[in-house]
Amino acid sequence: MSVLGVFLLLMLLVVVVFVFKGVVIVQQAEVMIIERLGRYHATLESGINIIIPIIDQPRAIDWRYAKTDTTGRVVYVTTQTTRIDLRETVYDFPKQNVITKDNVNIEINALVYFQITDPVKSVYEIANLPDAIQKLTQTTLRNVVGEMDLDETLTSRDTINGRLRNILDEATNKWGVKINRVEIQDITPPKDIQEAMEKQMRAERDRRAAILNAEASKKSAILEAEGQKEAQINVAEGEKRAAILRAEGQAESARKIAEGEALARIRTAEAEAEAIKKVTEAMAKAAETSAQYLIAVRYLETLKEVASGDTSKTIFLPYEATGVLSSLGAMKEIFKDGKP
Repeated sequence: MSVLGVFLLLMLLVVVVFVFKGVVIVQQAEVMIIERLGRYHATLESGINIIIPIIDQPRAIDWRYAKTDTTGRVVYVTTQTTRIDLRETVYDFPKQNVITKDNVNIEINALVYFQITDPVKSVYEIANLPDAIQKLTQTTLRNVVGEMDLDETLTSRDTINGRLRNILDEATNKWGVKINRVEIQDITPPKDIQEAMEKQMRAERDRRAAILNAEASKKSAILEAEGQKEAQINVAEGEKRAAILRAEGQAESARKIAEGEALARIRTAEAEAEAIKKVTEAMAKAAETSAQYLIAVRYLETLKEVASGDTSKTIFLPYEATGVLSSLGAMKEIFKDGKP
């Protein structure tokens, strides 16, 4: 092979390498920072990009990746990469000791969700972005929790999350980073505090149970009293109705008895009137004898009633008893023929 052939082959090889190195494919949601001769030149977006090999070089940045270690735990490893991920990223920081306002040492770990909005600032404004975010989160968390006592810390997670997000978002704005969310993942008080809290929780549960039992007993007593009241009302109404019906029955019975007695008296009076009429017709010729006859009848009836009483007592007859004999004589005259 001639020298010219070797030269052309070398030139072809250089062109192939040049083209291979000059074509850069960037994935979706990723960018690359290109420096030309050590200075910022361009930001490569997703897709096919052309650069000048050797002159244009990608700038490497520190980035944190999650990986599983030999024990199966998920750990975060910081490495250098030339590609910047624009997707929202979450960092899980290890637990750290924090002292509350009432001097209680607790352990807290937090999750930070952030997203790079300006790749140039994230490369040139901060040396190690993952480490800076972690340190800033830890120091801010200490400051925020240090202003709160233990009870407030345990019950105000939303307040802590909001304050952390606002402080971190303001501090990382110049780094081209947007803090979207901060979450307190776990708060671990000391063991003695945990035991005291558990006792307090048990006492609170017992108190609530006692209150619920008392309320249930009260409701049961109220329902029972209402039931007894309703029953007494029903019994009283029944007795009232029965009394009304008995009174109406007694009144109806008395009315019927009175009507019967009145009718009997009317019949008796009519019979007596008929008898007197007949006697009077029979005694038409002896008017005075008729009057004596009636007196004698009444007198004899009275004697019968007196005789039916206690016979051991003395019976007094009126002085005019002799007049009865004359009346009887008149009756004899009237009935001597067997006819009145």
